[in-house]
Amino acid sequence: AARLSGGENRLVSLPLSRIRVIMKSSPEVSSINQDALFLTAKATELFVQYLATYSYKHGRGKEKNALTYSDLSHTAEECETFQFLADILPKKILASKYLKMLEKEKRDGEVGEDDEEDEDEEDEDETVDEDVGS
Repeated sequence: AARLSGGENRLVSLPLSRIRVIMKSSPEVSSINQDALFLTAKATELFVQYLATYSYKHGRGKEKNALTYSDLSHTAEECETFQFLADILPKKILASKYLKMLEKEKRDGEVGEDDEEDEDEEDEDETVDEDVGS
């Protein structure tokens, strides 16, 4: 049913062979029914269409008459339905901002480690004081 019907009209746009490869990459899958393959392809198309339409309507796409990556990432971050995509569609940031974030995390990490070392030293001092007092 998913093959070419009427010459050039296709029922699905995504390549079924690629979807089959993705489905077979799961260790639980041993064989794939042709109907299951077709339904997975069609469901995927509908999902992508819904994501694109939602992102376009709720993003800046209307202003620019285009769908941008930032529209998609904003949708993944803000819409509860699409939050499972937040790791796959992260917001883009400039490399300079990323480097600053790394530096800040490194500084905060060093400060945090210094605090832990101070606490360890205090614990050791208390243990010594207790031993001397007994």
